[in-house]
Amino acid sequence: MGAATCSTGSTAGRYESTTPTVGVEEEFILVDPTSWLPSTDNAAVAETASTLGLDLQLELSRCQVETNSPVCQSIDELRTHLIDMRRLAAKAAELNGCRLLAVGAPLSGPSRFEISDSPRYRQMGEHFGALAAEQSICGCHIHVGVADQVEAVQVCNHVRIWLPALLALSANSRIHQGVDTDFASWRAIQWSRWPVAGPPPYFETAGDFETAVAKMVDCGVMLDKRMAYWDIRPSCHLPTVEIRVCDVQPTVDDTVLLAALVRALVATALRAVERGVVAPRTSLENLRLATWVSAKEGVLGASIDPVTTQRISAAEQLHRLLIHVRDSLDETGEYTSVESALRDKCVTGGGSDWQQRTLRQVCLRKLIARAVERTVPTGTDTHDGSTPDQ
Repeated sequence: MGAATCSTGSTAGRYESTTPTVGVEEEFILVDPTSWLPSTDNAAVAETASTLGLDLQLELSRCQVETNSPVCQSIDELRTHLIDMRRLAAKAAELNGCRLLAVGAPLSGPSRFEISDSPRYRQMGEHFGALAAEQSICGCHIHVGVADQVEAVQVCNHVRIWLPALLALSANSRIHQGVDTDFASWRAIQWSRWPVAGPPPYFETAGDFETAVAKMVDCGVMLDKRMAYWDIRPSCHLPTVEIRVCDVQPTVDDTVLLAALVRALVATALRAVERGVVAPRTSLENLRLATWVSAKEGVLGASIDPVTTQRISAAEQLHRLLIHVRDSLDETGEYTSVESALRDKCVTGGGSDWQQRTLRQVCLRKLIARAVERTVPTGTDTHDGSTPDQ
């Protein structure tokens, strides 16, 4: 949830370099290894994690925790931190009799969840009722450094048209409570019920952004500005752009791919802003349509170009994204690895496709057990999600 996102300082700010810094927040579900149902021990797990040197954040639901990477100068540095944090979080979970699971929505469990014991989360539970109680979804939030909020708002305008493509690539929540939802990202559908979620409007200036957020707080649809849960937004307290559209990823390799793409998108947008290029004024209706289709179809299905409303494949949309950010990826030496990983994803699918294939072969309990195994790196993170029997 965005509350934890904005309450921590371990995200990315831009240093004096041509390549923006990057930081990642990953949300996870805790599960009981006997019943494979969600576990409500997040406070105990977070306390144990602190003794292991990991600052693990609580989320709205008591079955969720979140890791926050430090500011990273390179994708390789980020990978190292992501591996370490997943291992430490998993160890803290195991010491409390549960396991760490990286899926966008619970694979099993009740329709409602206990709210974490903090003043803010209790207030959210009282204000939003069933909406908060049913909220147990996990995202991957990527922060990329910018100079200030003025620049951040302009970068958001440039990047927003690519959000549906990122959602299709990251979809990892097809199975929910033991049922195939027929949506690649059921998390995105659940998120859309909140009053300020999904793709953001086009904001002319940082002042317009602040005015819009203040109005929503004043009219009571948000408790405060931290609840502007748009798929991309200027950070509420750091000089970063925060991309929030993605499901949490099944493996570190998958998260690293997203982080490299997102950083390249922001770097490309920064150059456009510096040149005075005006971002496409795609309507919010078109973006919502494209987002819904991406949530339904995932990386192996159809996509909607939010600028033209042309129906194309997700693979074609990702190819266009790759062309768009190639100069930025070339600058960091990441083009070849990103291009190869994207090509594989467009053939084998992402986390949601893995979930669907696996549930066709094994029972739900075994699906959860295998998803837990994929969550935590062993040695180096080599899982690619391409086969259902890993």
